[in-house]
Amino acid sequence: MASSSIPAPGAPLCAPAEPSAPAAASAPVGGAPGIAVDAGDPAWAALDDPLEWQAFSRPAAGQAQRWESWLAIDGMHCAACSLLVEQALATVEGVESVEVNGATQTARVVWRDGACRPSQWLRALRGAGYGAQPAGDQLEAAPRRRAQRVMLWRWLVAGFCMMQAMMYALPIYVAAPGEITPDIEALLRWGAWMMTLPVVLFSCWPFFSAALRDLRHGRIGMDVPVALGIVIAFGASTAATFDPSGPWGSEVWYDSVTMFVFFLLSGRLMELRLRDRTAGSLQALMRSLPATVERLDAQRGEFVRVPVRRLAVGDRIRVLAGEVVPADGVVEAGDSRIDEALLTGESAPRPRDVGDAVIAGSHNLSGTLCVRVERVGPDTRFAGIVALMERASVEKPRLAQLADRLASPFLVAVLGASALAAAWWWVAGPAHALSVAVAVLIVTCPCALSLATPAATLAAAGALARRGVLVRQLQALDRAAGIDTVVFDKTGTLTQDALVLGALRCRPGEHEDEVLAAAAALARHSLHPLSRALAAAAGRAVPQVEEVREIAGQGLEGRLASGTLWIASPAGDAAAGGDTPTARRLRLGSAAFCGLDRPAADGPQVHLADDAGWLATFEFSESLRSDAAPAIAALREAGLELRLLSGDRAGAVRRLAERTGIERWEAGCSPEDKLERVRALQRQGRRVLMVGDGMNDGPVLACADVSAAMGHGVPLAQARSDFIVQSGRLLDVASLVAQARRSRRIVRQNLAWAALYNAACVPLAIAGLMPPWLAGLGMAASSLLVVANAARLSRLPRT
Repeated sequence: MASSSIPAPGAPLCAPAEPSAPAAASAPVGGAPGIAVDAGDPAWAALDDPLEWQAFSRPAAGQAQRWESWLAIDGMHCAACSLLVEQALATVEGVESVEVNGATQTARVVWRDGACRPSQWLRALRGAGYGAQPAGDQLEAAPRRRAQRVMLWRWLVAGFCMMQAMMYALPIYVAAPGEITPDIEALLRWGAWMMTLPVVLFSCWPFFSAALRDLRHGRIGMDVPVALGIVIAFGASTAATFDPSGPWGSEVWYDSVTMFVFFLLSGRLMELRLRDRTAGSLQALMRSLPATVERLDAQRGEFVRVPVRRLAVGDRIRVLAGEVVPADGVVEAGDSRIDEALLTGESAPRPRDVGDAVIAGSHNLSGTLCVRVERVGPDTRFAGIVALMERASVEKPRLAQLADRLASPFLVAVLGASALAAAWWWVAGPAHALSVAVAVLIVTCPCALSLATPAATLAAAGALARRGVLVRQLQALDRAAGIDTVVFDKTGTLTQDALVLGALRCRPGEHEDEVLAAAAALARHSLHPLSRALAAAAGRAVPQVEEVREIAGQGLEGRLASGTLWIASPAGDAAAGGDTPTARRLRLGSAAFCGLDRPAADGPQVHLADDAGWLATFEFSESLRSDAAPAIAALREAGLELRLLSGDRAGAVRRLAERTGIERWEAGCSPEDKLERVRALQRQGRRVLMVGDGMNDGPVLACADVSAAMGHGVPLAQARSDFIVQSGRLLDVASLVAQARRSRRIVRQNLAWAALYNAACVPLAIAGLMPPWLAGLGMAASSLLVVANAARLSRLPRT
């Protein structure tokens, strides 16, 4: 049990930092969790380095020496806060404009280079009572938000114009011959033409641009027949509107054009909004490493906070308690305990002393460490795991490739059928031939086909989201329906973060409750995870202790307060000649600290000793999630094979496997080992669902056929996962599988209906028995049926 207040002997480089301002005057900046700054913190000055502020800024368009930067504002609670933040930032000299979004709690600052610096904004915000941190991922999100807004406007225009065009077309459809005079009929056509014009010029642009791109590259995509049908239908209808007595006749199809444009845009808008919900995960990953670190300045002989990008091999850095290690290196002075669970899968914090290695991304829990940097940037193990994840992601099979291969011949057949139908009916007149061709293009329009899968998967994804499961990739639902093997990580997935007291062994003649209370009295004076677990196990009824001292990396010692007789020394104080026994001095910590010669334990242990020697041993285990066993049982009932892969010790993994009922498990697995085990299962023909949470799970999550990351996991694990279980409930993994199987059934029903609809209607359209308006109505009815069937997925099945 290490303490951050005791420097390592003979290590002046790592002397504790000077006391900072009160915690109330600090706020996180720089995108570095755990780095608190006040008005004099050098971390603010580090943000003035161009390498730092350019990471969350970009040149303002058309303005020389002007930059726009994005900040994530802390402490906003109401609409008035937006005005206060704008006023605080606008008062800084050099800031030209400020835009604050209260919903997303972000601010866009336009400023002049050379006139001000980011540290001045942060001081101004602190003066107004707000904190801030750079939000570089907002730069990546801006184009996505702009595209989503434009798509929303296209959809709204198409929907409004569709209703107006149908209103103008309805009287012509329902009126008896001669009931509407020619001038009124012409007026209705002109009105429908004007309502269709914005749809063709604005709403249809995504179809036209995609079709032109496909044709330019010599291929036929899904948008080619769509664009062709729109152009022919609108062109022929326009000709008929301008010259009703011409060769193209007097029939118009404006309602048909606007109708299927609206339905197609509906599906695309839903897909775009879903993609936007999870875009930017990799950008959020960059915030997991600190932005600044204290580096030894050889000339000045003191530590100066610099951007992490400035680090080089051989630098000496100081990592304070609570900070994240920014690079791989070796401890030169100090001692502490390092949490590497997100990197190695190790459940218990590991002690680090002089000569021990530390890796980037690990969390320094207690003491101050002086580290000599050995690897930085892309050479660190952190970056290696990211690269391994990227390579595994590339190897994942893509369902879209198969769809593209099948779509091309289908679309060629559609265009061929339309052209042949027009040629066949040309002898009956150009107007009738174009009517048949447009009907064929409309009736074979992939509207229902394109909605068949998205409508069902979006409904299923919405139901899962209400349960707390975020679907990152809609295609993953179909893959999840076909899995036959589930592989679990242990730490943070089947277990909770906290440790719990598992077993207590004490010296004969001692009472377990009294021994536990005495140990907890000492443990309450430490922030070590094992101490916290021990104190929580004892509850509140503990004795008082005096003269408590924590020795870094070893444990605590102290003396029970006077009057605590039930654990007093057996022999009285003969020298004092009194009847009151002398209270014992106790030691709590490692076996060596307690003077014990014991072999290395298979799991986390803490020992308690007094002057007479060993008094008790406390064994700890990870707290199993309350729904782990029911979730495992539900998955087994679904016919799935279950496996456990962990980087922890064999004993801890075996005990947890026995408690959950998982028969096949492996311990001591590195990220590379896990990746190879999953690939071996895939080579056997198995389809694997991987469930994990830590950064060491990133590569295997990317490689698995389907992957699910627990919501409390690091962004790296979530960045390549198909599902994010935000609820943290393992039973939701079973619900996910059940919902995926239902989704596949409904998707197949929708696809079967779309195929049946085309098989029945295409011959009718070719035969000239289905006019374009009826083809458009049939297409709309088909799409509505598909959506209604998919709506059944809005409720999750019981697990």
